[in-house]
Amino acid sequence: MIDGAPQPVAPFSHAVEVDGWVFLTGQMPTDPDNAEAPLPEGVEAQTRRVMDNLKIVLGGLGLGLGLEHVVQARVYLTEFERDYQAMNDTYRSYFPADRLPARTCVGVTGLAVGALVEIDMVARRS
Repeated sequence: MIDGAPQPVAPFSHAVEVDGWVFLTGQMPTDPDNAEAPLPEGVEAQTRRVMDNLKIVLGGLGLGLGLEHVVQARVYLTEFERDYQAMNDTYRSYFPADRLPARTCVGVTGLAVGALVEIDMVARRS
């Protein structure tokens, strides 16, 4: 578990590391300082909160892990057709144009806490 990261909504670790591979559990757009706070409005704001939560988890693992170490991401959207482009624009802003991780994006019927977006990642220590 990572200090300062959002409280999990189910029984899981924020991340697990095996042989330099770091598997980050999907993050929700919850406030890391107040799990009871309302979710941000709209998919752009929720995507920013999710990405910022993922950065907290990566940073909490030590030794300078950051988004530049991410090799793969999975994005889950509850309103795929409506939110796909807006999520993409927000997500893309977190990475250099020439350093985008491999990614899958799927539409789902629901996410925990009524979120519009959830993202999980795999990173690799250098």
